[in-house]
Amino acid sequence: MNTSINWIKSMVSGLENVTDQQFRDAMTLSGTKVEGFTAFDKNLDKIVVGQILSVERHPDADKLVVCQVRVGENEQVQIVTGAPNIIVGSSGQKVPVVLDGGKVAGGHDGGALPTDGIKIKKGKLRGVESYGMMCSIEELGSSKEFYPNAPEDGIYILGEDAVVGEDAIEYLGLHDTVFEYEITNNRVDCYSVIGIAREAAATFRKPFHPPVIKQTGNLENVNDYIQVVVEDKNLCTRYTARVVKNIKLAPSPEWMQRRLASAGIRPINNLVDITNYVMEEYGQPMHAYDLDKIADKKIIVRTAAEGEEFTTLDGQVRTLDASTLMICDGQKPVGLAGIMGGENSMITDDVKTMLFEAATFDGTNIRKTTKKIGLRTDASGKFEKGLDPENAIEAMNRACQLIEELGAGEVVGGVVDIYPNKKEKKRIVFEPDRINRLLGTNISKQDMLEYFKYLEIEYDEPKNELIIPTFRQDLLRCADIAEEVARFFGYDNISSTLPNGATTMGKISYKQSIEEIADEIAQFCGFSQAMTYSFESPKVFDKLRIAKDSDLRKTVVISNPLGEDFSIMRTLPINGMLTSLAVNYNRRNKNVKLYERSTVYLPKDSTDELPVEKVEFTLGFFGEGDFFTMKGVVEEFLDRVGARDKIQYDPESGIPFLHPGRQANVIYNSRVIGYLGEVHPDVADSYGIGERTYIAVLDIPEICAVSSFDRKYEGIAKFPAVTRDISMVVPKEMLVGSIEKVIEKCGKKMVESYRLFDIYEGNQIKEGFKSVAYTITFRANDRTLEEKDVTAIMNKILSELSQMGIELRQ
Repeated sequence: MNTSINWIKSMVSGLENVTDQQFRDAMTLSGTKVEGFTAFDKNLDKIVVGQILSVERHPDADKLVVCQVRVGENEQVQIVTGAPNIIVGSSGQKVPVVLDGGKVAGGHDGGALPTDGIKIKKGKLRGVESYGMMCSIEELGSSKEFYPNAPEDGIYILGEDAVVGEDAIEYLGLHDTVFEYEITNNRVDCYSVIGIAREAAATFRKPFHPPVIKQTGNLENVNDYIQVVVEDKNLCTRYTARVVKNIKLAPSPEWMQRRLASAGIRPINNLVDITNYVMEEYGQPMHAYDLDKIADKKIIVRTAAEGEEFTTLDGQVRTLDASTLMICDGQKPVGLAGIMGGENSMITDDVKTMLFEAATFDGTNIRKTTKKIGLRTDASGKFEKGLDPENAIEAMNRACQLIEELGAGEVVGGVVDIYPNKKEKKRIVFEPDRINRLLGTNISKQDMLEYFKYLEIEYDEPKNELIIPTFRQDLLRCADIAEEVARFFGYDNISSTLPNGATTMGKISYKQSIEEIADEIAQFCGFSQAMTYSFESPKVFDKLRIAKDSDLRKTVVISNPLGEDFSIMRTLPINGMLTSLAVNYNRRNKNVKLYERSTVYLPKDSTDELPVEKVEFTLGFFGEGDFFTMKGVVEEFLDRVGARDKIQYDPESGIPFLHPGRQANVIYNSRVIGYLGEVHPDVADSYGIGERTYIAVLDIPEICAVSSFDRKYEGIAKFPAVTRDISMVVPKEMLVGSIEKVIEKCGKKMVESYRLFDIYEGNQIKEGFKSVAYTITFRANDRTLEEKDVTAIMNKILSELSQMGIELRQ
């Protein structure tokens, strides 16, 4: 949003002595951030209105002329120039003249922004004295965009009303500065000059004088000219229209052209300039139609038909859908509501009668439409932020007033105003004490009300309520009111205070503690962290040999996927891990170990409910190591989280993507908390991994449920330990876990530890059996164990084992 300071000063009195930098600083501190500013009179000095008295040829140069120029009541200077529009024999022209020692702009930067200045000194041109310089509009730091009547190449000729010797910069209106603001989307009112001026008045505590709108229109009735029907009142909350006849197209006055140019808008003619001027002044876009091109003299606001085509003012054919709001006449569409008019109703030089439109459209619908058709305009940029419907009629009447003042046409009396649901002013309870508590201030109630007066916020004293103007859509609750108080009291005036409330101690959650331990254990065991996509392809389930009727195939489907390969949310983390391992294998990396805390998404039966999201600790490796290497990592983690004592392994897990004989569920008190094993050779092959690959997956929510960080300190043993080795012949299908259960059961507290140190199958062992050897360590806390104590325990162990078909190896 750009505004001219002169435009602001026309509505706010008392800013004459405020410098550009002061204005920028104060506005920024009060919440209307100024990004920067550009002064048009920068580098312009000692430039006055001069009048050419005579022009003669230069004695030694064909392209130069010598001018005698009056620059004051009794002051005359000689100036040599080569400007093509200053010809021999001419006189009486009034021109801008920079005197000796003055400065002009060094051209312009491609727009109308002055750059470094150039100092002008008296001197000689081909032997003839010259005591100044007559200026082109570019040398004054401006351009034809601001001054369309300026010659392409030559001195700028001033009007007859220019007073000789007076400040030429003042006459040209170049004592002005354009400020660029960064406006947040919730402050729609500040996307207008009136909104910025209101903020400036409140910031500097100066009177605010918005334009005074006078009644316009002849004795005719606008309803005799046009009929308006709004079919979709949700998308068009207000529609106003007026008619202007006997149109007289002409250039708009210079003051209007310059204000439009300062906002970056190119002047065209009085009608177009008035609509643009009001859009900038009030922040309300307007549109004009040629009434003679409106069929049946009827306007219908409706949505488009699916696939309907429409040619906009820029000559482009747009294909629309059923959500696009259209402005139509009795037979055809004539405009895209809030975006651009149609080619079939555009204003031409032959226009006689014009229909003015100022409406309020649904901002969300306008934004979606601009994205669909790929067309965004200044008007749509304002509409999509959500305009105040109360502003529409004000802008309409302001435009009609300007039409009458500029003699652009005759305004027909009355106005069409379709406004079914009038927007009411919000009311917020006024709580000064609460505001002070929020801000840490001690501002009086009266001072707060003084701030509100400048913001046009009324106070209902009997009800103790603030009445919020409709243009302040951002004020909804007490906290918003507190912010208004803070910014006009001055953020820099609010002293630092300590927050009130109970103290809290920051810490990570229990689940985060478990996850941190998982990371620590994985890294300690040589695993590197991986990160994989949560999006996957439905084809993953076939690669992993998942059954067709498996619940794992019930997935969350993405509505707008990047492609089929990223169309569902994963229900298990194996694909990402195997893909990462495959990439490393194909790049000839050896002994690769990866881990990830993967989130999986399990949909619920009801489509209205969000899916279950849970984190799974996933490990994978190939290279050095085997099943028991992975099992060791799992047990190291479970030991750290206090869940190892009751862990069992079930080899009958039936996981399809793991090797049938080298897999197991990890079970805690009959609860499956994870699984591990070697990847099925067919699955590894489908991923392009040519080595044995092992994975483990532990369910973090389940781990959290069974883990414990309770630790009981035990002192160093005072009595010596006794060890026994035992070598057994065990049925081949029997798991060593069942042997360990017997050792724990019979040894009770006397068994300090046991360690499997040998498993052997071979010719020396009978068929169907294997040799298993353990070292068992015994220790008592209160005494030194004797031989009979250890022998008694060993006999119990051997007796239990024999009942299981286990024999001592001879």
